[in-house]
Amino acid sequence: MPAELDDLLVAQGGVATTGQLLTILGRAAFEAGVRDGTLASVWTGVYSLAEPDPHIRLAGLDLRAGAPVPICLGTAAAAYGFDTEDTVDLHVLTPEGHQLRAADGLIIHRRDGAPLSTVDGRPATEPAWTAIEVARTLRRPRALATLDAALRTGTCDLRALQDAADRQAGRRGIVAVRDLLPLASPLAESPMESESRLVMHDGGLPAPELQYEILDRSWRTWRVDFAWPAQRLAVEYDGFDWHSDPEAFRRDRQKRAALLEMDWTMLSIVGDDVRRRPDALVRRIELELMRRAA
Repeated sequence: MPAELDDLLVAQGGVATTGQLLTILGRAAFEAGVRDGTLASVWTGVYSLAEPDPHIRLAGLDLRAGAPVPICLGTAAAAYGFDTEDTVDLHVLTPEGHQLRAADGLIIHRRDGAPLSTVDGRPATEPAWTAIEVARTLRRPRALATLDAALRTGTCDLRALQDAADRQAGRRGIVAVRDLLPLASPLAESPMESESRLVMHDGGLPAPELQYEILDRSWRTWRVDFAWPAQRLAVEYDGFDWHSDPEAFRRDRQKRAALLEMDWTMLSIVGDDVRRRPDALVRRIELELMRRAA
């Protein structure tokens, strides 16, 4: 590719318009590049030399709009580091004074008055606003996971979330999100830990300590997901990824042995317990708390 094209792509975030490419390459080379896949279509009339990822796709929108396009909802959450839903579609706001059209994989939103910040050099709805706005669209377990994740990133705090909820008063889903805010915690380390904690709360269990640290007889410190220290009961959420990791398996066995030596009981729960058998999960923990108390 000509050096002129390389310079243009660098200046424009990896994208160029059809007109620009025709000027530099000529029609024959342009059409050949499209046919053989050297030029990848990003949006109608916008191409790149690389496989379009979210950054390339957003740069293409900037080029079409003639201004940086603000991101919102799941796209902004991903940029801030708290997208729990693996958002694929791009969610953007219409740039002031410009017009964009929705397309496959592109959802345009009007958010008059939405407060904007900047993340990685791109305008985006503020972190707390984004977290509340995303949470309003989700079921309660996933909404809590989003709020927890937002707090865990440190991009906002509980007061900022409460303020954002107040500013979104009257909008769909805001009542449920407000009810969840007192439960939100930066200590939850995964969405499924958030879902597990909500099941425990809804089941009437005493609130556990999160990420509780236990010092064993060999002066090693072990951390558990949920703990009721007075009853010496620990609960761990087990995903399935660690089962294929010999080191994680070994460490889990060491932890269990160390806690048993310290007269702690450790229960394991999995996704099916949380999502399909929540009543049984609550009953199991409740019975163990009663047994340990006795």
